[in-house]
Amino acid sequence: MVLVLKKGASKKEIDAIEKKLYKKKPSKGFNAKKYNGILKLKEDPLAIQKRLRDEWERDFS
Repeated sequence: MVLVLKKGASKKEIDAIEKKLYKKKPSKGFNAKKYNGILKLKEDPLAIQKRLRDEWERDFS
């Protein structure tokens, strides 16, 4: 969308352009709360994270 504001525009014209600019509602975004409690783990999440981060230090030979 292109809105043109010319030099010397009246207050009424500026208000009309602002209304057009802010008319659009912001997007709702991602609702992460709907996924709370979905994943059931048998191990402590911190232990899993530590194990995954330490994988590159292990010697697999």
